[in-house]
Amino acid sequence: MDSFRGLFDKLDRNKDGFISREELHSEMRRIGVEPVCEKVQAILSNYDQNEDGRLSYEEFLIYIMDREKKWKIDFHALDRNKCGAIDLEDIMTLFKELGLVISKPNAKRIIQMMDEDNSMTVDWDEFLQHVIINPAENIGELVSSWKHNLVFDVGESRSLSIELTQDETDLSIWGNFILAAGLADAVSRTVTAPIDMLKTRLQVFGTKAVSLGLRELQTGGFRSLWQGNAVNVLKGTPQSTLQCFIYAQMRMSTLGERESLSVHQRFGLGCVSGAVAHAVFYPLEVLKVRLNLQPAGTYNGVLGCAKLIYQNESVAAFYRGFKPSILCMIPYAGVECAVHQSIMSWARQDPEQVSDSKLFLFSFAAFASGQATSYPLAVIRTKQQAQAFCSTSQKTADALQGLVGIYEKNGVRGFYNGMGASFVRAVPCALLNYTLTSKFETLLSSLS
Repeated sequence: MDSFRGLFDKLDRNKDGFISREELHSEMRRIGVEPVCEKVQAILSNYDQNEDGRLSYEEFLIYIMDREKKWKIDFHALDRNKCGAIDLEDIMTLFKELGLVISKPNAKRIIQMMDEDNSMTVDWDEFLQHVIINPAENIGELVSSWKHNLVFDVGESRSLSIELTQDETDLSIWGNFILAAGLADAVSRTVTAPIDMLKTRLQVFGTKAVSLGLRELQTGGFRSLWQGNAVNVLKGTPQSTLQCFIYAQMRMSTLGERESLSVHQRFGLGCVSGAVAHAVFYPLEVLKVRLNLQPAGTYNGVLGCAKLIYQNESVAAFYRGFKPSILCMIPYAGVECAVHQSIMSWARQDPEQVSDSKLFLFSFAAFASGQATSYPLAVIRTKQQAQAFCSTSQKTADALQGLVGIYEKNGVRGFYNGMGASFVRAVPCALLNYTLTSKFETLLSSLS
């Protein structure tokens, strides 16, 4: 009981003799519990007997006894060698049984989350304290909370965490996380598809984009706002996965015995991985732009669009605008990865002082940095993609000529047509990806 009293006093930060909603929320968020608000509410609903919005010590003890009954058997199952404690090998075996592979450094970090006496093992009292603060309902949900990444990703084309361990770069072990991230990415792209279409139209038509869009809405109907979304969804997660895989492989080769990469190295690896993944999936980007800009009914779906491009133009048409696009992707991916990974490294040093809102703000800064450095080339790329069928799109032979033409016609502002829409779209995309990935992963873990 002394250890429980100690835990109660630890959670009771203002020492008023009660654990408040805010105190529970703060401690759960610190260890990565998601969705934290729902978990806190569930505890208070079940154990706050006098409904005053907080837990007394007696109410807290009832909660502890229920957690003890629930997790005692699971603890003994995790303790494979029956020594009375969970060690590194037990954690790695658990992940393997769930179809995952975890490196020893990451297994060590999980042990350290629960280990109070620095023994690098977790006895029953330490494990119980952990599952009291982390109210997971089953082993799968507990593992998902361990894996949960607090750092937001607001990148336009990347929904997966790019910080992968050496063992985790084996495609066969990603399993539920890849599927969960793919589903979340599909939902976020679909919800924000009209904003993405507006961005594309602004890049090509400038100030005329809104009036042309309203005219298209009248003729094509509300459904026309999602024209091209299917190919955008098909492109999103595979491109993200390939970029993460390439980055992780090169990262492990570059890292060697060191603990972290320099900003310059992160920039370089981000450039290479982003450029390769972008080149592989570039034809799908061309198809998306065609479907975004052409009137509804012009093409009979994605395959129909691809077939007409091949028949009426050539294979080279699938890489129209590729030069400015790859020049755009190199600084975008490099800057974003360098800033993003630097933020992650900083966040891991003192996770207690890092709130979700701060992580979102800093990660958005990484995305904005990448966008600002590369966006003029993105405008050139989209204009070149539109040249084959759009008479109003300025003909440009190369990126430099295109930049000069935009400046002469629209000034500096022309280089950033549609960037505001891109930033607006990034916020709901990031929030949906962040929220839904953990929910889908928990659901898939419970089904497997």
